[in-house]
Amino acid sequence: MEELSVVDAIKADEEAQAKPHTQPIGMLASARARRYESWGRFPKSNPKRVVSLHWLNDLPNLESIEGTILPHGYGRSYGDSCLNNEGTLIDITGLRRFISFDPETGLLRCESGVMLADILTYFVPRGWFLPVTPGTKFVSIGGAIANDVHGKNHHGGGTFGRHVTAFELLRSDGERLICTPTQNPEMFRATIGGLGLTGLILWAEFRMRRIPGPFIAEERVKFKSIEEFFEISQDADERFEYTAAWLDCLTFKQYQGRGFCMLGNHDRLQTLPEQQIKPKNLPPVPVDVPSFLLNPLTMRMFNEVIYNMQIPKRIQRVSPYDGFFYPLDALQDWNRMYGKKGFLQYQFVIPYNDNYRALKNILNEISGSGEGSFLVVFKTFGEVSSPGMLSFPRKGVTLALDFPMRGSSTLELCTRLDRMVRESGGVVYPAKDARMSAADFQAFYPQWREFSRYVDPKFSSSFWRRVTS
Repeated sequence: MEELSVVDAIKADEEAQAKPHTQPIGMLASARARRYESWGRFPKSNPKRVVSLHWLNDLPNLESIEGTILPHGYGRSYGDSCLNNEGTLIDITGLRRFISFDPETGLLRCESGVMLADILTYFVPRGWFLPVTPGTKFVSIGGAIANDVHGKNHHGGGTFGRHVTAFELLRSDGERLICTPTQNPEMFRATIGGLGLTGLILWAEFRMRRIPGPFIAEERVKFKSIEEFFEISQDADERFEYTAAWLDCLTFKQYQGRGFCMLGNHDRLQTLPEQQIKPKNLPPVPVDVPSFLLNPLTMRMFNEVIYNMQIPKRIQRVSPYDGFFYPLDALQDWNRMYGKKGFLQYQFVIPYNDNYRALKNILNEISGSGEGSFLVVFKTFGEVSSPGMLSFPRKGVTLALDFPMRGSSTLELCTRLDRMVRESGGVVYPAKDARMSAADFQAFYPQWREFSRYVDPKFSSSFWRRVTS
């Protein structure tokens, strides 16, 4: 096993190339983490105190902390699962070191505050990649496990939790548990997708995957209807490791369901010089965009431009991995585009049934609501199951939408969508939720009672109190 520190390893690598390390690793500045808000910026929350961790051998006595506690990473959760209003947040971002890596098996062990961006920076040039990655690389390993994140390869790779082999969990009474599929297996299942409620993940071990290089052979295919999307998707899931789609949910009925699929495989091109594969970052959004600029007309115009930017039905190209997996990461603080009130991300999965009638009804509800979303991710989930007790992904079709927060009209739309999702046999993603009722959560996740037996007595969140009251 090869012992590494993420800071020292990347620094040494850059110094070897005569490029001294002078900036914090990753694009996310520490100031963003210190705001202790969710990425959707709704609801507002004020922790009583923040306890920052820096060393595994110098941990606080959690039991002595007054009130409830909750781990907090880089604040990329959209809802209130990462918030603990009037409680204590445990900032894990100081736990940012690699512990060991086995190049024979691909097993990486690292502290829970290590960012996915840290891993990519060091390992991609060495021919390794994450087994599963969400749409942002500014996520901690602890957060990836607690939310059991999924990505464009769910139909083949499942969730992140499926690739986790072990982690150490600190409970508030001081007990430290090594959790694996065979050692403390129920706590292992509860912690994966457990929203940070079972204890504090100190380090984790998971299996990386080999890749031929840092490029993605990408294919982008336009479709004009829901039916055409599923025709493309059925073929794409067999030929491509990574599949997702952008969907225009603001069109009138004659164009309902149009969009384009984004498909990709790791490409076998020879690595180009480093400067050619560095991500291209845009200037950060400097101010909160006035909310009146985000209205149905401007969003429809935006979607029209996005859809028509690609003229041919199908294009093929080779792209650096960063732009394929993390297009929004290039624009720092992009959540400010939704204004001071923030936004709600609403993600659900529903089973395939009834000629996609439920999906079409949901799209009709959204397009007729006057709310609308221009950031819409559309994907099919496969049958690969997760070990997580509360995990969200399951076989079906998933849609993730961003709704600018406009008050009661936005909340009422989401409540109507909850009912439609529930009646179709689907579920809403807790890790992105900021307003679901307790009744709906408990209907979506009847296993919550079993899960609650593994929740640490001192750990809580704004989300958990809301959905179990």
